[in-house]
Amino acid sequence: MNTADGAAVVVGVDGSPEALDAVRLAARQAHRHHRPLRVVHGFIWPKLRVATGPPPDAPPGGGLRPAAEHLVAEAVATAEATVPGLRVTGEIIDGEAAAVLLGEAPAATMIVVGDRGLGGFTALLVGSVAVQVAAHAPCPVLVTRGTPHPDGPVVVGVDDSPRTRDAVAFAAHEATTRDTHLVALHAYRHPASTGPGDMQPLVHDEADLRTEEDLVAAEALAGLADHWPDLTVTRRTVRGRARTALVDASREAQLVVVGGHRRSVLGGLLLGSVSQALLHHSACPVAVTHTPD
Repeated sequence: MNTADGAAVVVGVDGSPEALDAVRLAARQAHRHHRPLRVVHGFIWPKLRVATGPPPDAPPGGGLRPAAEHLVAEAVATAEATVPGLRVTGEIIDGEAAAVLLGEAPAATMIVVGDRGLGGFTALLVGSVAVQVAAHAPCPVLVTRGTPHPDGPVVVGVDDSPRTRDAVAFAAHEATTRDTHLVALHAYRHPASTGPGDMQPLVHDEADLRTEEDLVAAEALAGLADHWPDLTVTRRTVRGRARTALVDASREAQLVVVGGHRRSVLGGLLLGSVSQALLHHSACPVAVTHTPD
């Protein structure tokens, strides 16, 4: 997370109800972290060489750019009503929505996006802008999903990958600012599982395997108490698929945090299957963090 003085929480808006939900979520997030909120709208029409001013003989205030100005003003007003006194600014930036948000990311403390927006395909559970930004932004990305449970924990998925440490640190900080507890969830499958149903091999020692997997979860939390001594942390190790376990846990959580994948051989940051599943199916907002190369 960018902790530079003045770094803002950035939220993308497009005039959809989902975008206003993201604005409310972003306003509360900015308030918790004592950050300003920056509302941005990606204005694609100039890039497509479409006239953005009022049509000939149209009444004053018509056209695409005035409409964009109106939706940004509405989003700013929504943020100010959500958290009175919050520092909020709004800007229209020429460009495609995901590209504009990714351009904001290096200087942002966090990007917040709605899970769906205008122009999305109805068959998709989550919009392409949310997926692109969550996959490629260098800062944490918070995606609106479902309904957060105000009294629920912050849940973080942990494993033995390098990305887990940043996800755990982010989740611990979130739990502290929300005055709640942290649940570190580690899911595992038997290394010799053979297919549907996770059938176990005939010869195995489940107790030894569970002990090994418990150690993975414990190592992911190593040093946490040194930084957050007052945080209550619950460690859960479950047998099964991580995406299923985290989606189940999201039903009683106020936030689920997962670490994004590192750079692929093709040079781009990618979302793993667990992150993808949560963006599509989580019952509460999802935060995706990335470990820098």
